[in-house]
Amino acid sequence: MSIQLKLFNILLVLLLIVPFSVQAKETDKQDEYQKVKIVEAYIELHTGPGSGFPVFFVDQRGNKIKILKRKTDWFKVQTDSNKTGWVARKQLEKTLTEAGVKKSFKDILLDDYLKSRLEFGIASGLFESEQSFTLRLGYKLTPNIIFELAYTKIAGKFSSSTLYQGNFNLQLYPDARFSPFMYIGYGKFENVPSTSLVAAKSSTLDMANAGIGVKYYLSDRFYFRLEASTYVVLVGDNRSDEYSQINGGFSFFF
Repeated sequence: MSIQLKLFNILLVLLLIVPFSVQAKETDKQDEYQKVKIVEAYIELHTGPGSGFPVFFVDQRGNKIKILKRKTDWFKVQTDSNKTGWVARKQLEKTLTEAGVKKSFKDILLDDYLKSRLEFGIASGLFESEQSFTLRLGYKLTPNIIFELAYTKIAGKFSSSTLYQGNFNLQLYPDARFSPFMYIGYGKFENVPSTSLVAAKSSTLDMANAGIGVKYYLSDRFYFRLEASTYVVLVGDNRSDEYSQINGGFSFFF
């Protein structure tokens, strides 16, 4: 199969994946906020995120509140009567979700992860049999799709290579702690031969890539990522080289 046909097939898959994975959720942003039910006698709302701020409103047992955002161990909430204030984590952990289960602080941190937009990651692994190191920056376009820029450095015995990639990453279960994903992209393959090789020349070639992997949310703002990928490098009009890579690492979201 020629490299042009391979690239065409990859682009075709990309065009099929992206539109059908976009979830058309044009709902009001208020619907994204999570509601919890007060099960203690009351909850105190402060004017700011700290015990030093005065209590200005007390909401009663049985009422529901919306969690708007978090600042350290304090959470900005809104009551059914449209009062907006700050609640300490210890009080919020005594509430129940709409499903009737206890709301834990770990769950709230997971909510932050699922709603995050930007993420930065590092990984190491093997590109064929050579050691590789990758830096990655991603932006979440939809709950399912992340666009990523990646920089990979490969230290080989006879040459060093650098990969520059732009990838579309499709998360199959974006609302889960453990989520498989797949991605496809395009970029440049830069190869610099060792100075000990006679008549060797540096080259920068077009490259397409695809891969699969899994993410697992750990704690706070970190998750672990493991993946395997294949690269198709255009060497000539009717010639291409294929490479494989496997790596793992950690990412930070914000």
